[in-house]
Amino acid sequence: MELSIIHERIHEIRGKKVILDKDLAELYGVETKYLKRSVKNNLHRFPDDFMFELTSEESNSLRCKISTLKTGRGNHIKYLPFAFTEHGIAMLSSILHSEKGNSS
Repeated sequence: MELSIIHERIHEIRGKKVILDKDLAELYGVETKYLKRSVKNNLHRFPDDFMFELTSEESNSLRCKISTLKTGRGNHIKYLPFAFTEHGIAMLSSILHSEKGNSS
């Protein structure tokens, strides 16, 4: 993934620069549900300054800003996204078992 594409996926939420779970899943070459499951199984490694779950309001606001709402079955989010800070991204790479995650 090009640096400019990564830069476009950085958002400021709650005064922190973060990348959303779906974008990190794409970066690491895993499904978002696998990434979220891995995080939930290792929550003790993700304090609030590493990762947090967006509220419904934050998710809706962000979705409106970046125009991610698509039509059709399976294109709406079921679960609120996780947002990862720089430290959270580093921790995430240590728990994901993917080709891209292990080569970092």
